[in-house]
Amino acid sequence: METLNVALDERAYPIRIGRGLLDQCELILPYLRQKKVAIVSNTTVAPLYLGKLSASLRDAGIDVIEIVLPDGEKYKDWQTLNLIFDTLLERHCERSTTLIALGGGVVGDMTGFAAACYQRGMPFIQVPTTLLSQVDSSVGGKTAINHPRGKNMIGAFYQPKLVLADTDTLNTLPDRELRAGLAEVIKYGLIRDLPFLEWIELNLERVLAREPDALAYAIHRSCQNKAEVVVADEHENGERALLNLGHTFGHAIETGMGYGEWLHGEAIAVGSMMAAELSCQLGWIDRAAVDRVEKLFVRAGLPVVGPLLVVERYVELMQHDKKVQDGKLRLILFRQIGQAVVSDAASASQIAHAISVRSPHV
Repeated sequence: METLNVALDERAYPIRIGRGLLDQCELILPYLRQKKVAIVSNTTVAPLYLGKLSASLRDAGIDVIEIVLPDGEKYKDWQTLNLIFDTLLERHCERSTTLIALGGGVVGDMTGFAAACYQRGMPFIQVPTTLLSQVDSSVGGKTAINHPRGKNMIGAFYQPKLVLADTDTLNTLPDRELRAGLAEVIKYGLIRDLPFLEWIELNLERVLAREPDALAYAIHRSCQNKAEVVVADEHENGERALLNLGHTFGHAIETGMGYGEWLHGEAIAVGSMMAAELSCQLGWIDRAAVDRVEKLFVRAGLPVVGPLLVVERYVELMQHDKKVQDGKLRLILFRQIGQAVVSDAASASQIAHAISVRSPHV
């Protein structure tokens, strides 16, 4: 097991990464305020891992409540969130009861948001079971639900007490989900860690083959990057925005196509290509750099061309992005590969052209 620390003063918390951690409830017990927890999972993950985690905690004398949500991005909404609140109220959960998120990014986001809201704040723990959630969404305290007009538009910054990433859970992850998670891994190399990008280029096939050492390194290095950025800019007033490479374009794809049609990582890969095209138009990177990014996403089995979504619809949806400031759309672009910046330098026509280049041509 490896441990990283998210050093947020009195709200600091560890990230534990390793194999077989779900069997080690002693890693969780020190973070419980009372001997009562509510584990939130979904219909896909619960049959695989909920029984194991619940049994481990019950054997330690913990009262365990199980909450199983429907699986899918389309259920990341108020109606499903209320299923958590309904159970917490029915079972007389207190502010000191701990919520545990057992699942991927949707479960983690919803559980964290529920924890931020219930009785004005209760502790929660992240137990991510997908590559995407282990390398990105479980770390940093971003919690949210979707709105029909925009992804993650309703939420809160609310840090967990612990992140417990059991890499054995990736053994049951579908290949498509694994590839989608790689989009976030690649992102760290593209925006701030060129040596890591070079490592990914050399070791991508090992990660795709789920070699334990390669997966563990990719997760650890990604979390290290995420933790450093979060500590420097917890509430996304500056550097943390760089973690949203491709997200403004990508969220437009997810919202425009209907939540769940495109996986988050798939949309982010296309969004990152649009950001690369725009950076090339601005003269910041050359065509060889764009091709380098494209080659890596293709090798990872990720799309580099978006869906059938008209440019005007992209632009409309992007105006709801959280990085719009004073009416101006700010995008994450490349000064060079391995160094991203937040910029509003691109014109509307340049943005439209970047979208069209990475859109289907009939």
